[in-house]
Amino acid sequence: MRPSGRAFNELRSISLEPGFSKHAEGSCLVKCGDTHVLCTASWDETTPLWLRGSGRGWVTAEYGMLPRSTGGRMKREAKGGQSGRTQEIQRLIGRSLRAVVDLKALGERQIMVDCDVIQADGGTRTASITGAWVAMNEAVKWALAQGIIKSSPITDRVAAISCGLVAGAPTLDLDYDEDSTAQADANFVITGSGGLVEIQATAEGNPFTDDQFAALMSLAKAGCASLSKMQGDRGD
Repeated sequence: MRPSGRAFNELRSISLEPGFSKHAEGSCLVKCGDTHVLCTASWDETTPLWLRGSGRGWVTAEYGMLPRSTGGRMKREAKGGQSGRTQEIQRLIGRSLRAVVDLKALGERQIMVDCDVIQADGGTRTASITGAWVAMNEAVKWALAQGIIKSSPITDRVAAISCGLVAGAPTLDLDYDEDSTAQADANFVITGSGGLVEIQATAEGNPFTDDQFAALMSLAKAGCASLSKMQGDRGD
């Protein structure tokens, strides 16, 4: 039995609350158990300098953890002085979102997504990706309503989930207690149509087998399919 009492193939309690922020063009408060992340999407009618004149837009992301999102106070990270972990996660979020956006259809515009972890209990990067898609979709709906664009550049949904080997068993959606003791852990980013965007998998001790990886993949596909349905229910 897992510490939470969940089955090994069971997600934590998930909620997606679009429109949470008053000021952002798009926003979503995502809660995955005790991991809570506020995702906001800002619309910018300019594009990075290196893309100007190309006819293509861009989607980028920033990620951060608030000082008391964890058990002890963390030092607030300043832009330019971010840890390697923070930089890696925000690049992952950006890649995940760009995988489901037609950048030519977006035009020379930019959507900037901010993911701020309010409370952390494992899976902050995967929760951020799932909530970021909803926030981005809300920003696109705002732009459509304003007449800024005529059609949505979003081509699919994208969600993410963690899996791992906990006490030797393939397990879905790890919380911190499970993640910190897992023999292997993996993060899967999967589109609504089932396409794989990115897989991050690491053995913490003995290497894992092909069969174990296949079991993790199966769990992740089912988990992301459930998350994608929730995104559709709350975002389309």
